[in-house]
Amino acid sequence: MTTAVETLEVLDEAKAPALEDYFGLSEAELSERIEAARKALGSRLVILGHHYQRDDVIRHADYTGDSFKLSKLAAEHPEAEYVVFCGVHFMAESADILRPGDQKVILPDLGAGCSMADMATAEQVEDAWEQLGALGLLEASKIVPVTYMNSSAAIKAFCGEHGGVVCTSSNAVPLFDKYLKEADKLFFFPDQHLGRNTGVRFGIPLDEMALWDPNQELGGNTPKQLRRARLILWKGHCSVHGRFRPWHVEQVRKEVPGIKVLVHPECEREVVEMSDLDGSTEFIIKAIEEAPAGSAWAVGTEVNLVDRLAKAHPDKQIRLLAPDLCMCATMYRIAPQNLAWALDSLVVGRVVNQITVPEGTKAWARVALDRMLAIK
Repeated sequence: MTTAVETLEVLDEAKAPALEDYFGLSEAELSERIEAARKALGSRLVILGHHYQRDDVIRHADYTGDSFKLSKLAAEHPEAEYVVFCGVHFMAESADILRPGDQKVILPDLGAGCSMADMATAEQVEDAWEQLGALGLLEASKIVPVTYMNSSAAIKAFCGEHGGVVCTSSNAVPLFDKYLKEADKLFFFPDQHLGRNTGVRFGIPLDEMALWDPNQELGGNTPKQLRRARLILWKGHCSVHGRFRPWHVEQVRKEVPGIKVLVHPECEREVVEMSDLDGSTEFIIKAIEEAPAGSAWAVGTEVNLVDRLAKAHPDKQIRLLAPDLCMCATMYRIAPQNLAWALDSLVVGRVVNQITVPEGTKAWARVALDRMLAIK
């Protein structure tokens, strides 16, 4: 039987492998090939795995975390020539923006995107900005554009160029605290729910929040509504967290008396209001880790993470908030086959699926990210 190491030696003398060559391999064979390639590449390689990634991929990651944490970790390893990001497209872009030197960032499957990020294009945001300018709002009041990390590099660059900033679910509260003191309005995109839930924390009434639909003139608002609004929210949402409903909370409380409900702030407002706790992915993990043995939790976030938490904490009752599957389908596109192919290609000197952000875009996006990093 030919071992994965022997296969790599053959590949080194032959042409680079083709992705279709990997689909007939067993899980054990794929795992062996991935580990052999990791060993061959050594410190030249860093593999990043997002918390929502499937288990058969994330087990091979050097680091796990949310998108921004992983991008920063990659930047802290300048000795690595290659950063293989097991996540989605905007995450790999962020790693390329923050990378030191000539690191190459690789996304094992270019089809791994983010439906939320796709709900706001740079062209749509620029058009909205122009419409606000036509109303005189850009001159009459200070509007700060704030983009969620789950957005394209082009939108991050737009924020950098227009005095704006990038936001994560972990730092949304301190970021809002800073910029609401400095600005008359925040224009938040692309996730309406994180923006709304954070705005409510600061006492902004719902009638002072305008929802901007990019497919309508003035986002579907009147000039009066936009002038009054302190928070303009883009009409976008997460396809995973948007599936949790109030009836899910009601049902789980009936089924398990005393259960704690813990959700991500990308959930709709009513779900967050009905929950016991809400917070970022890192917050959710920490809350479960610190919970007492025997406690029961219904968690409203991506199923791979919930299943992983349940396995890691058998002394606690941990379940998905919804009875149906809440999976990030685009994240799931990255499979062991993609990872093995990308790594074997690197071993023979071929870089596949490299994510490269144009220099001009990168410079302004870095400005927006640096403004976020400056917030204490």
